[in-house]
Amino acid sequence: MAPFACSPSSPSLSDTENCYHCGLPVPTGADFHVDIDGQPRTMCCAGCRAVAEAIVANKLTDYYRHRDALPESPREAMPQALQELGLFDHPDVQKNFVRPVGAHEREAALILEGITCAACVWLNEAHIARQPGVTAVDINYATRRARVRWNDGVTKLSAILEAIQAIGYRAHPYDVTKSEQLAQKERRTAQWRLFVAGFGMMQVMMYAIPVYLADGDMTHDIEQLMRWASLILTLPVIVYSSAPFFANAWRDLKFKRVGMDVPVALGVGSAFAASVWATLTAAGEVYFDSVTMFVFFLLSGRYLEMMARQKAARGVEALARALPAFAERLADWPNRVGERVAVADLRAGDVVLVRPGEVIPGDGEVIEGDSSSDESLLTGESRPVPRCAGDRVTGGSVNVASPLVVRLDRVGEATRLASIRRLMEQAAGEKPALVLLADRIAMRFVWVLLALALTTGLYWLDADPERALWVFVAVLVVSCPCALSLATPAALTVATGALAREGLLVTHGHSIETLARAGRWIFDKTGTLTLGRPTVIEMRLQDPAREREIHALVRALEQSSEHPVARALLEKVGAGGTVALSGLRALTAKGIEARRENGDQVRIGIPEFVAELHGQGVPGVFSAWLSASDSVVALGDATGWLAWFRIADTLRPGAREALGRLRAQGVKLTILSGDAPQTVAAVAAELGIDDHHGGMTPEDKHAYLTARQAEGETVAMVGDGVNDAPVLAQAHVSIAMGGGTDLARSQADVVLLSNDPVHLASGVGMARRALGIIHQNLVWAFTYNVVAIPLAMTGLVTPWMAGIGMSASSLLVVMNALRLQKNVPHNSTPV
Repeated sequence: MAPFACSPSSPSLSDTENCYHCGLPVPTGADFHVDIDGQPRTMCCAGCRAVAEAIVANKLTDYYRHRDALPESPREAMPQALQELGLFDHPDVQKNFVRPVGAHEREAALILEGITCAACVWLNEAHIARQPGVTAVDINYATRRARVRWNDGVTKLSAILEAIQAIGYRAHPYDVTKSEQLAQKERRTAQWRLFVAGFGMMQVMMYAIPVYLADGDMTHDIEQLMRWASLILTLPVIVYSSAPFFANAWRDLKFKRVGMDVPVALGVGSAFAASVWATLTAAGEVYFDSVTMFVFFLLSGRYLEMMARQKAARGVEALARALPAFAERLADWPNRVGERVAVADLRAGDVVLVRPGEVIPGDGEVIEGDSSSDESLLTGESRPVPRCAGDRVTGGSVNVASPLVVRLDRVGEATRLASIRRLMEQAAGEKPALVLLADRIAMRFVWVLLALALTTGLYWLDADPERALWVFVAVLVVSCPCALSLATPAALTVATGALAREGLLVTHGHSIETLARAGRWIFDKTGTLTLGRPTVIEMRLQDPAREREIHALVRALEQSSEHPVARALLEKVGAGGTVALSGLRALTAKGIEARRENGDQVRIGIPEFVAELHGQGVPGVFSAWLSASDSVVALGDATGWLAWFRIADTLRPGAREALGRLRAQGVKLTILSGDAPQTVAAVAAELGIDDHHGGMTPEDKHAYLTARQAEGETVAMVGDGVNDAPVLAQAHVSIAMGGGTDLARSQADVVLLSNDPVHLASGVGMARRALGIIHQNLVWAFTYNVVAIPLAMTGLVTPWMAGIGMSASSLLVVMNALRLQKNVPHNSTPV
């Protein structure tokens, strides 16, 4: 069973800055402690803390007293007795990386160690999927993240982790600290392998160049001395630097399949073996210089590819790093008594003090203070948003101006930030059709390559035996199935992070491709193109001189009401004093009535309700309001009309600009709404949309969308995420407004977190750029292999040139994908 604990970077037991359990350095800001034998011991992460707590709880602390060194492998980071307890099946250990998705179904977020190519991904997915009880598994090659789902009544997580370890890989529960530690370990190991290969290449070349320059004039004993020196210097390159190629190839062959390291290992191994034989027999050619050069160039390419891939993954993982490690909890809020606690220890109902520049540790309500928050990481909105007492704040946003006191109601995995992160993980784990197709082609490609190399080697063995080995090695090495497998996931990973910065949360793998291809966009009206809440757009007073009195009267009548129209009226008249009223009574669908101190009755509500007090007709100017699609509220008493309020659901800021830009991108626009046809027509006219339909039931919307799809159109639907769920599910790609949507319930393919339609138009441009880059990468990968393999078969490409070509091909597709991280003008055309 692959354990939760981490691998140590140092075997020192005395280094107090290292984790007491596993030996890894304790990250800055981490605050994890466990009492062991009466002493508080520092841990590097929640995983090590959970393991150590389990060791203590099971009375196995002798493990710590008797060990004479820190563990050298993850398996040794816990005693065997504890492994048999199935630690990973304990709910307390699982709570940070496992979530329930059904009555008996669980889903875990993992990081895999040992993934070097798309073949590794295929092997793990195929092997895990065959385990009893596993219902789904997705692994993202670019991020090394895995999403595994299983039936808890059939199998346990520990059995799945043990199955992964059985085929030579390691699975770790996902957390940000562990992810960064593994990335650092991968970089450090790659740097050492690259250094050894580069140093060996330079030294071997020092012995090879004199032999080349002598051109046969060197004495036999000196030349043989040069060969033995080159052999000794090449050994570390083969044994250490090339070790992953041979280990991965052996693992693939052991499971009766061929991965992308098989041809590399075969090429390097055959060239080295031939050179060793030539050295031992003192006959034939040696190729130590070319072997070391090839390994160096191949490792250089893989190192640069790894750095680019990790850079792309950091953009997607930025949300997971958003929450702080510590917060100041006001244990005695009225007396401002605070304590510094770990964010993991916060609970709903806690009151925290957030100073300027600090990150808000959870979702909650401001109970004191007047400031603004930077929510750019969550919504893509670059401008700080004002926040004062009574306003909602979101965990992960940054307090900008002055201190805020916040009462938390959601912490940890219940926060909006956690929901966003889970949806991003879901998108990263899913594989669109383009990725699956490329992976299938890459798998078959390796078999074709081996057949071509063998055929070519046999041909040259007959035509020119001296060149046969080199041509054989060049054909094996020059091909690049990695570029084919990287072409799509690299671009999608970068695009997902870039869209998140624009306020667009991609939740399904196919979304980016479909977003780029959608030719018809269907919008719901209420809450999508409009704000979805009533706003007073015009107010007229019968006697302007009585403005102060009328405002006070409106406040007195509406201050206790929770109706949206009441809030709109109060927002219009603003804060201030009220007048004394008695007998306040609300009548459903009519309005509110009350009596002044002098006994006069006053009413506010629909005009017919108010007119009953005085019997006057509606003035002509206000009759026009009543015939329009807007709502009209009147205020009056026994003497007549006092004020009129015109209320409408106003357009969402940016809606007009967003639709204009979508129209400029060549898409067709439609509005479908359940509101009255005249109301929908008014909004459509304001936005310049000709195709609009009002009074539609959900069934009508579904039928309209289905008809457009039957005509061959790719349809995108934009709605509120819950009420429009059936129609959103039918669309090729669905977009939900994220401001009021419960992200845990939203099944949309894309969530517009910022609620700004302009970001939606920008996202379409980004999706089209991503699709263009994917096409470029695929064209390059196919073209490179189609051109390079025949050249190698004809003997025009040497092995070291083949190594450069293979490495450069993989690197090129990753670097091309990273271009998506650059900001481009909103009106730019796709590349």
